[in-house]
Amino acid sequence: MRFIFYGSKHSLEYRACVKQCEKTGCVGDRCFQHCRFSSDGDGVSVDGPWSMQEPLYLQWKQWDCQSECRYHCMLEREEERKTLGDGPIKYHGKWPFRRVFGIQEPVSVALSALNLAMQFHGWLSFFILLYYKLPLRPNRKTYYEFTSLWHIYGLLSMNSWFWSAVFHSRDVDLTEKLDYSSAVALLGYSLILAILRSFNVRDEATKVMVSAPLIAFVTTHILYLNFYKLDYGLNMKVCVVMGVVQLLLWAIWAGVTHHPSRWKLWVVVIGGGLAMLLEIYDFPPYWGFVDAHALWHATTIPLTYIWWSFIKDDAEFGTSNLIKKVK
Repeated sequence: MRFIFYGSKHSLEYRACVKQCEKTGCVGDRCFQHCRFSSDGDGVSVDGPWSMQEPLYLQWKQWDCQSECRYHCMLEREEERKTLGDGPIKYHGKWPFRRVFGIQEPVSVALSALNLAMQFHGWLSFFILLYYKLPLRPNRKTYYEFTSLWHIYGLLSMNSWFWSAVFHSRDVDLTEKLDYSSAVALLGYSLILAILRSFNVRDEATKVMVSAPLIAFVTTHILYLNFYKLDYGLNMKVCVVMGVVQLLLWAIWAGVTHHPSRWKLWVVVIGGGLAMLLEIYDFPPYWGFVDAHALWHATTIPLTYIWWSFIKDDAEFGTSNLIKKVK
């Protein structure tokens, strides 16, 4: 639920602060110089949208009067709670973060960008390995039979981390839906990939039969989130189930296979399982910057490097085995 806890004294003070700010453009002694209101006190800016009165480097984030008032009232209430020895509370379903240059969650943005860079590095090194270092078939196609699947995975991963960085930079309805939809699409596709690789599915018809129902489910869930209800609880359950199932598939496969790089798979499975706990266990941000979600972003950086290292080893292993069969 994205609502403040309205029953408490502090929530009433917060709402009163926001209401007053929207009328005057001020929170305490702090007034926003880039916003001017009409004289009748109706809270309407005389020069148009608040965002167009901000400095140029902040305009693209579209901070409006309401969001500015909420942010500064939140900071004021949190300072009061701190002096009373009380811990942070959530406002509109979000922990109180401190902005840096207009960025709402700077640590999560930086870590999302690093994850994006790691995914790009992994995918690019995978591409170079397959097409420039390993032998190719006479038709210039790779011997490795899961090449296209991993290419799609790389693109979906980079897309997901890109929108994660955008969303944590500025949380609006559009960026939130793009972030959630991209994450669900990546998780759903990763589950399909885990099934196809762990069961060594090579027949195209079988691949379609396995993928079709999962694609239908993921598509339906994304449409539900975007056009019916952005249900955070339901989405968390769906994502956790898809994440746990694919981790179990990889774990079982690592236990029964004789893959030379299975230890890397074990590291990713165990590390990914522990990292998933950070998504489930929620706590307030330290110093207003680092929360459980940011720490999850941090753990995925080394895991991404090891994961792509395993993928490249798998490509070499599969190529070697197929060449031996051909000879």
